[in-house]
Amino acid sequence: MGNLVENNPLKNTTQTSEVPPQRNRVDYLRISLIDRCNFRCQYCMPEGAELNYIRQQDFLTREELLTLLKEVFIPVGFTRFRLTGGEPLIRPDVVEIVEAIANLPQTQDLAMTTNGFFLAQKAQTLYDAGLRRINISLDSLEAQTFDFLAGTRGTSRWQQVWDGILEAYRVGFNPLKLNVVVIPGVNDGEVLKLAELTIARNWHVRFIEFMPIGNGELFGDRGWIPSEELRQRIRDRWGLSEGQVTGNGPADVFQIPHAKGTVGFISQMSECFCDRCNRMRLSAEGWLRPCLLNETGQINLKTALRNGIPLPEIREQVAHLLDLKPEINYKQRESGTETGSYSRTMSQIGG
Repeated sequence: MGNLVENNPLKNTTQTSEVPPQRNRVDYLRISLIDRCNFRCQYCMPEGAELNYIRQQDFLTREELLTLLKEVFIPVGFTRFRLTGGEPLIRPDVVEIVEAIANLPQTQDLAMTTNGFFLAQKAQTLYDAGLRRINISLDSLEAQTFDFLAGTRGTSRWQQVWDGILEAYRVGFNPLKLNVVVIPGVNDGEVLKLAELTIARNWHVRFIEFMPIGNGELFGDRGWIPSEELRQRIRDRWGLSEGQVTGNGPADVFQIPHAKGTVGFISQMSECFCDRCNRMRLSAEGWLRPCLLNETGQINLKTALRNGIPLPEIREQVAHLLDLKPEINYKQRESGTETGSYSRTMSQIGG
């Protein structure tokens, strides 16, 4: 299939005849609210790299985002939403956005992914606005390793993130998930300690295989550890059985015997889950992207909206991209991009 990146956001595309016969239900939209972050995580932004941040006037406004949700995404079947960044809590109107989406009658699920730095101050307000599920990045229980991975300088930020996790737990976020990107030789020695967090508390730790997006140089140096190897470590220590937890993502979920929480594994490198993919991603400046690993199939909804393209036409284009998504997933996942490299970091895409 040809390049789908459009200068004209509503230019017709041609569907091939080789799309898999059945399309997985795609009802989950990850919404990046901002591309900036107060951390500079090693697996997300290469150290020393200069990022071209989006100008504030180029972000989707709250009104534009809600228009797209109500007039485009919900009518074509999206009912589950996750707010990401960058760091979504940096966006000044994040609470208003949460409240507006939570109050849409069609919203079946609303979640957020955050680095947790501002949660100690904002957890209660977010909960009161209608947010109930939250994912917090916690790549290490050791302050020095945490700060190295987070790319922070000066005063350690580990304690403030930990305090945010405890506050979110106190407020009542359920499920409360902790995301761990596992990097060989950096934090993989903490897998058992992190898994142990799920025993006494209703916390859900998710181990994520390191990917080449964001910092290809570090990936090339370190590589990744298959989820099955991590599962076996936990299995050898405590035993492991299948588990369940509310969510919309691709994690395979297990449970340590008698634990209150679960351990999940997102195995995008070792165990392709394209056949289960139920999501698209909307960037902070309005690009709709059907596949994380592929930059060729995306359309610019903000430009269409600001150019006065009628909403039914925008809706039709999104529906068409939904029909093309299986082709993009199955046939272009491995190539990723036409150039073989990724022009945007994970922080800019929204994860």
